[in-house]
Amino acid sequence: MTDQARTAESDIPGKPTSASRTTLSHIMTHSDTNLLGTVHGGVIMKLVDDAAGAVAGRHSGGPAVTASMDEMAFLEPVRVGDLVHVKAQVNWTGRTSMEIGVRVLAERWNESAPATQVGSAYLVFAAVDADGRPRRVPPVLPETDRDRRRNREAQIRRTHRLARRRAIRELREKRAAEGFDD
Repeated sequence: MTDQARTAESDIPGKPTSASRTTLSHIMTHSDTNLLGTVHGGVIMKLVDDAAGAVAGRHSGGPAVTASMDEMAFLEPVRVGDLVHVKAQVNWTGRTSMEIGVRVLAERWNESAPATQVGSAYLVFAAVDADGRPRRVPPVLPETDRDRRRNREAQIRRTHRLARRRAIRELREKRAAEGFDD
């Protein structure tokens, strides 16, 4: 379905990808380190979730909660003193959910070398109302070829997430029917 067709069938006008794209930057300190002396993966994951949450809230126009995080990849270690930039944008929207793509870059705070990509992740957020019930989100309107590619890739990831969930549910139902209490 085209972006214009989704917008036409929705009572909520679409928003361009650039409307909610954001970058969160943070200098890593000793309190962020793990036992190996590099920045703890959980610290990076929190920054990823924070940036993605800001994008989801901006795009949906209200509260949004993390539904899942998948494909979190740590490509390079992050060190104390690194300036970390977490770049996030909406890749895809459904009726009440959104996939947010996140890139994590790091650069030495005192050097002029370009930032290096050190991680990436995809998160799914659900927009919720004041009572915590799902609410509609505006369709995302990809603006560039890169945005359109990310949108198509997000649709593939969604298909895989749904197939995986269905296969696991079927396996559990089969095991329960066979008398296994896993």
